[in-house]
Amino acid sequence: MAEFTLYAETLWISPYVFSSLVALREKNTSFDISEVGLFEGAQHRPDYATPSVTGRVPSLQHEDFRLAESSAIAEYLEEVLAPPRFARLLPSAVRDRARARQLMAWLRSDLAALRDDRSTVTMFYRFRLKALSGHGQRDAERLLRVADQLVPAGGGPLFGEWSLVDAELAFMLHRLLLNGDPVPERIATYARAQWKRASVREFVEHARPATVPDSYWAYSGTPRPPPA
Repeated sequence: MAEFTLYAETLWISPYVFSSLVALREKNTSFDISEVGLFEGAQHRPDYATPSVTGRVPSLQHEDFRLAESSAIAEYLEEVLAPPRFARLLPSAVRDRARARQLMAWLRSDLAALRDDRSTVTMFYRFRLKALSGHGQRDAERLLRVADQLVPAGGGPLFGEWSLVDAELAFMLHRLLLNGDPVPERIATYARAQWKRASVREFVEHARPATVPDSYWAYSGTPRPPPA
């Protein structure tokens, strides 16, 4: 039996499942995956909601402990599978770790219009999309400004060595890249390089249902866009 179990959603489009899967794979630890019918409300059943406390997806099972929220999962893994025995998820320098945490928190809590206009379902399923809304365009500009400030001139990892925030920033940038929205070449090169990492490819290439079920559109509250 694997030491950990990751509870993931069934479409494999969640940026938070993405973060937790990448974190586990980078730690090079054994883990099982259990899918939760998020869009059908399975996360509200007592057998899931009670041990995870908040009933959120993803969650991580470790022995008799269940933890939800991808940022908390990353922090927990960094402590129980601590460097240097295990690979780092966060930068080694104190201020770099603080900056990484700042960026990870920002990616989770801001840019709502961009996340609406270029939802993750559009990254992995093809739809004919409208141009970014005014608010979405402003969010895209803010994202690109932050990336321009932090991505090194050579396009390598943000803090000199790979950390989880590189994968998370690349995921957000791919909302634009995969939908054909303009991204400056240096930033696009950085994001595409991160997209090639083995742990990231595992999520990107994970098997998905052939079509998006009606339950997703009801859950998300957004109309189904026309097919590409």
